[in-house]
Amino acid sequence: MARRPLKFRLSGIRERNLLAGGNFEETLATPPPIEGTSYWTRRIQAQTTQTPASPSSLSPVPANAPASQIGPHGMSPLALERQVRQRHRGLYAGRASQTMPPPKQEPTAATAASAIDGPTVAATAKDNGGRSMAGMSAPRLLTLPSPPFAVRMLNRLSYGATPTTISEFNALGSTDKQRLANYVDWQLDWDSISDAAVDTRLTQAGYTTLGKSLTQLWSDHIVNSPDNTFRVRPGNEVQRAAYVRAAYSRRQLREVLVNFWHDHFNVLGTDFSIAPVHVHYDRDVIRANAKGNFRTMLGAVASSTAMLYYLDNLSNSRSGPNENWARELLELHTFGAENYLGFMDPFQVPPCPEDPAYPIGYTDIDVYETSAAFTGWSAKNGHWEFPSENDGTFVYRQSWHDAGPKFLLGMLIYPEQPALKDGRDVMDRLASHPRVAKFICKKLIRRFISDTPGQKLIDSAAAVFRANWQHPDQIEITLRHILNSEDMINSWGMKNRRPFEATVAAMRALGHDWTPRLDHGKSDEFMWRVGFTGHTPYNWAAPNGYPDNGLAWSGSNSFAMTWKLLNWLTETNDGEVPLSPIVAATRSGVASWTANNLVTFWCNRILGYQPETSRKQTLVNFMAQNGDPASYVILDNDVWQQSDLKRHYNHQRLRSLVSLILMSPEFMSR
Repeated sequence: MARRPLKFRLSGIRERNLLAGGNFEETLATPPPIEGTSYWTRRIQAQTTQTPASPSSLSPVPANAPASQIGPHGMSPLALERQVRQRHRGLYAGRASQTMPPPKQEPTAATAASAIDGPTVAATAKDNGGRSMAGMSAPRLLTLPSPPFAVRMLNRLSYGATPTTISEFNALGSTDKQRLANYVDWQLDWDSISDAAVDTRLTQAGYTTLGKSLTQLWSDHIVNSPDNTFRVRPGNEVQRAAYVRAAYSRRQLREVLVNFWHDHFNVLGTDFSIAPVHVHYDRDVIRANAKGNFRTMLGAVASSTAMLYYLDNLSNSRSGPNENWARELLELHTFGAENYLGFMDPFQVPPCPEDPAYPIGYTDIDVYETSAAFTGWSAKNGHWEFPSENDGTFVYRQSWHDAGPKFLLGMLIYPEQPALKDGRDVMDRLASHPRVAKFICKKLIRRFISDTPGQKLIDSAAAVFRANWQHPDQIEITLRHILNSEDMINSWGMKNRRPFEATVAAMRALGHDWTPRLDHGKSDEFMWRVGFTGHTPYNWAAPNGYPDNGLAWSGSNSFAMTWKLLNWLTETNDGEVPLSPIVAATRSGVASWTANNLVTFWCNRILGYQPETSRKQTLVNFMAQNGDPASYVILDNDVWQQSDLKRHYNHQRLRSLVSLILMSPEFMSR
């Protein structure tokens, strides 16, 4: 997942044949028969014409195809395969294994089913991927009560349930399933949900770049940027706007999905080259496609200026190939590392059990061939060869493209295809692959339901995803299947809130009306503290994006820094105004300030339900101190009275009570 070193290889049709020891003109004129009986050779020989709409139609044309299906220069698929085999021998001889790596075991129904009995804090060596637990204290299993249905759903479909959203959810039907289905439908139709209040909040807070076009961003913040601070301002605005939108947007499911896709197609938004155009990546690439078609999103990502810079395809050419984009496209964006087969002969890769028209996984040679397919995909950035082209938009440079024949993912690509077609064929092949469908759906299920997604739901969701791979609303259709599933309905506590999610959930629960912004001291302090949690938005340097599992965020530093940030939110003022209006909310919501009433109010406000009795009693005892929790009325003041702790700094103790609830497993689970 880290950036790979450049892979040098000659390119172009003639160069490939020279390396293979053959003569290009002779080969085209008299293609000899192919030796061997690999699966892909037999398949090409036996294949019949496919229906155009079928994913399998992206495979090579049959050997006995009519003349209209024969490739350029009269080359048949078998002759093309011979060319590719010769090139592979010349370029990769001795490096590719001829044997298949040990197959990965498919999980059984018993081991893959999602657990629904409550959150588990413990982790064994098997659970954590074999990491050593030596020197660590034995984890304790904590089982929490299941919250009301609305709370459970909203804590996964939004950035945290609030009294208002719980009321809205419960008004959407007469049964839990009906309410869930209607809420999902409402949130997925986010264009009909007005977010004008958030737009106004951002404008009034001084955000100035979020509406700029790509060419405006390039002109203002790269070509004519007066200094580095102004250059990176768009990236910083997107970063801080993430908190504003997650906390205040009515389009909550959209914000959750946008965050998911940002992690999936990760770029380092604060990078010197990416920050000036990160607004375009966030708005026109991720947000514009968050519920649409995966293949469309894939194309938008591949041609985006931010990704072209981040994974170096900007300079990927036949004379200087770069595999970074190609490898992460296969390893992170589509197949997943679990479908990586290593360095082996791609003609020896077995067929995929779900659809024999596709190979079971991808090899290193598939990476190199994919890299070749995307040569010439670049951006107008004032390159010395094209100094007059400098507006930041995508460009295809035919002179940089490796137009030779290719074999990748079980698909033969003819030489000299029209502009962009090599790369588009690769993306079509990936978007329609059954293992890609499973990988994407597994990640979606992990995001919304459980760190250990159930195989049955993965399989059924993948079937929906793949059946609709050309549908403009493919992702939306798949999400409806996942979010209305029994796994979604019956599970709870299978996810922990990551630092960003916990922070935004706290802002929502505490009734914030504070907007993080630029050029503002308290906002700068907020972002400085966020940095210590390890979860600053769009600031993950590696291409794999922030991890989305509890184990990755269960370290003492992650918890401690998150808790410190949550406590800071309860204690801090912006000028004379508290960030969290805790005292004001208590005055309006609690008539009699007994310890019992205060704890009940704030548990309902923050959690949406009451904790288990013994755990709640700990909070009551803290708030009551030496007073009777049921009868003694705590005064609405904040004076020193150390000789009588029930009267001592009452407002500060109230804020500490709120902080303790925010730090609880009940709040950190979702």
